[in-house]
Amino acid sequence: MSAPLFKRVVVKLSGEALTGGGAHGLDAATLDRVANDLKATAALGAEVAVVVGGGNFFRGLAGTGRGIERVRGDTIGMLATVMNAIAIEAALEAAGQAARALTAIPMPVHVETYSRAVAANHLKQGRVVVLGGGTGSPFFTTDTTAALRAAELNAGAIMKATQVDGVYTADPKKDPGATRYDRLTHDEAIAKSLGVMDTAAFALARENRIPILVFKLGAPNAICDALSGKGKATLVTPEADK
Repeated sequence: MSAPLFKRVVVKLSGEALTGGGAHGLDAATLDRVANDLKATAALGAEVAVVVGGGNFFRGLAGTGRGIERVRGDTIGMLATVMNAIAIEAALEAAGQAARALTAIPMPVHVETYSRAVAANHLKQGRVVVLGGGTGSPFFTTDTTAALRAAELNAGAIMKATQVDGVYTADPKKDPGATRYDRLTHDEAIAKSLGVMDTAAFALARENRIPILVFKLGAPNAICDALSGKGKATLVTPEADK
């Protein structure tokens, strides 16, 4: 079994990735596939934290377009991420992988409250930690949450799951001439406006010199393969290779 490229990682999953191609909600088969992928990733010897979005249930920005005030809309969206975290925790446990869902929004009757020390202890105990509730504050995306948690937990990298197998010069779904990068630096990604993550998230990753591994989530073991260096992915690094 290959050694992981990084010992501790924060995997960023979108809520939409859990729909299985549906319009909204959760797809049981997709949850099972993701859970088994995360289990295989942990079996590499990696400590794995997961930040999940809530777009399969609700997006705060979309809510503002329907007359919902932004802070309330973002709060609904953060609660949606907690639902996804609980679902992923359950799927991991069903797959035989120890897991713990934590939320930045205190609701101790249902989910353990996030703190850096608590999350780090679960990771050291071999549990996959699933982080819901965003940052606990409105106006921040789950991309930003992933970068923040990666910095807090001294993660070796952020693993950004997307719909394409890395970072391209343009959207490959719209531009057939787009070319893919194997590696590039934070500065190059900013200069070329490649949209690796949203601005606040990318600024946090750059400031804390955290690499970002961008890969496609879709096939079985996509996360595991990306972390073991077998899958196709783009590595965004703090500085160029010497």
